[in-house]
Amino acid sequence: MDMNRSMGCAAALAAVLALSACASQKAPATADVAVSRNAVANAVQAGAADLAPEEITAARAKMMRANEALAAKDYKLARELATQAQADAQLAQSKAASAKATAASNALNEDLRVLRQEVDRANSQ
Repeated sequence: MDMNRSMGCAAALAAVLALSACASQKAPATADVAVSRNAVANAVQAGAADLAPEEITAARAKMMRANEALAAKDYKLARELATQAQADAQLAQSKAASAKATAASNALNEDLRVLRQEVDRANSQ
């Protein structure tokens, strides 16, 4: 009787673990898609649509496919696409930040050039 009871407990534990594994696959996929959605939004706010259009377009396309996979309950594919979309969004955001930094650097260099000209002109008088 103890053996049957132990087997029953083991079977119940296995069933609980199997059910929790299924539930945990959906939750991370949903969370991954949400995190990726935020990454895409952050990249757009950082100016990626203008400064890194190819990368943000790829991120948006993968997000759309991730949402479709999530709706189709293909959680593995949804998670993979969400991860790829997040990487594309981060690349787009980095490229946008780099372009802005380059523009700021160029503007500062131009300001320095003009300032040097003014100093040289003032010293030559």
